[in-house]
Amino acid sequence: MFFDEYGRPFVVLREEKRERARGIDAIKQSILSAKAVTDIMKTSLGPKGMDKILVSMDGDITITNDGATILDQMHVENQVAKLMVQLSQSMDAEIGDGTTGVVVLAGQLLEHAELLLERGIHPIRIADGFEMACNAAVAHMKTLSDEVKYGEGDYEGLIRTASSTLGSKIVSRCQRQMAEISVRAVLAVADLERKDVNLDLIKVQGRAGGSMEDTTLVEGLVLEKPMSHAQMPKNLENAKLCILTCPFEPPKPKTKNTVEITSVEQYKELDEFEKKCFVDMVKKVKDSGADIVFCQWGFDDEANHLLMQQGLPAVRWVGGQEIELLAIATGARIVPRFEELSAAKLGVAGSIREVGFGTTKDNFLRIEGCTNSKAVTIFVRGGNQMVVEEVKRSIHDALCVTRNLLRDNRIVYGGGSIEMACAMKVQEEADKIVGVEQYAVRAFADALESIPMALAENCGLHGLETIAEIKAQQVEKKNPFIGVDYELNGAGDMKERNVYETLIGKQQQFLLATQVVKMILKIDDVIKQGTAG
Repeated sequence: MFFDEYGRPFVVLREEKRERARGIDAIKQSILSAKAVTDIMKTSLGPKGMDKILVSMDGDITITNDGATILDQMHVENQVAKLMVQLSQSMDAEIGDGTTGVVVLAGQLLEHAELLLERGIHPIRIADGFEMACNAAVAHMKTLSDEVKYGEGDYEGLIRTASSTLGSKIVSRCQRQMAEISVRAVLAVADLERKDVNLDLIKVQGRAGGSMEDTTLVEGLVLEKPMSHAQMPKNLENAKLCILTCPFEPPKPKTKNTVEITSVEQYKELDEFEKKCFVDMVKKVKDSGADIVFCQWGFDDEANHLLMQQGLPAVRWVGGQEIELLAIATGARIVPRFEELSAAKLGVAGSIREVGFGTTKDNFLRIEGCTNSKAVTIFVRGGNQMVVEEVKRSIHDALCVTRNLLRDNRIVYGGGSIEMACAMKVQEEADKIVGVEQYAVRAFADALESIPMALAENCGLHGLETIAEIKAQQVEKKNPFIGVDYELNGAGDMKERNVYETLIGKQQQFLLATQVVKMILKIDDVIKQGTAG
């Protein structure tokens, strides 16, 4: 701090130092950052992809090969690398699957773009070429798609597609069972006329203990809450239930207050008033015809004792989301005040049972046979909590794929076959283009071929030999469904192997990757704000 001739203080600020990269250097810097993320994800692609172990700042461990989860928990700081993270999150939000593949494809496109930049091709011309190639690939993909037929009682096509999604997950040893559970859950909440599925109505819960095979679909709800009193009935059939968002306690003033008690008579009077409040509340519930009470809040021991004496089972501390799902499933109305409680606002459940977890003291409620089955629960079991969380992530992918199939029932065949077929088509289109863009179009085709190469390498096969064999067989047999078959140690027909991917998911993968690559190629100035020095 300095002072002028009048004694007034003033501060001299130094000019901030800035790191700056311009032109081709800025683009190459961005490509390098994106490639660093891609190299991490590349080994997790495919059915034999490797898992990653992620350790948080608190020491919590996550083991997964789910692309969106890996990138979400990596805490990336570089701004361009964050674009790759957002790319994966966009894919997860829109499609729910293919989060690893979209990042790997974007990385390969950037790698080939870097080679074109070194040859002196302008980044805008490269971006335009990639856009042309992407449109050609997406259009060709439609011609190679098949439709999954499904109808009343015949959902084998949906199950096979969901099973293909689970092939690269931890649940692969019981993928058929998990696929069937996922398809049944989606169909239970789907509106087939509108082809709409609200996945919020499918609750995925988990508890460590048992094995993955113990995972079940409950056509109703599972609440990890026991009855509020140990002596309350544990099994109810055809039960009428009421849902309360008001607590079982005496009324309280809304403003700050103080109650002064100066005599024994006043204390007894207050005690009698509280008892009368509890009795009136329990009576109102009983008069409504309810057989069981679900309350969002806790309640006093005296209220709990009165409920038990009246033979009225109760469950307390039920969460807000669980309350809403319970109301949807049973047809009950959520009651905010005891005065509004009536028989018309009760819900009906065919069965409410309290069930224990093995040898533990934790119990949960299974609410089944609801009047409105538009809410279901997938209850996941696993050897430990990490396995349970990974199974839940896998089931989420299968649910999203099944939802996408109900919206658009067209599929393409996986194993890198669709990428190879599209790559050859794009190469043909490149010969028709006059101009520098044809180099970018060919580079796009080369980037597509790197997907089956990565699949082959992750399966322990020789990458170049495998894609050469796939390309030769696709041309020779005129079969665009030939892809990487790790069981046959080479190429195989993905249609015969029932390896499916949704058309909408694969199209979105190509389009999103191309959009992000175009965005990165247009960055020609990187300014990093520094500190004064």
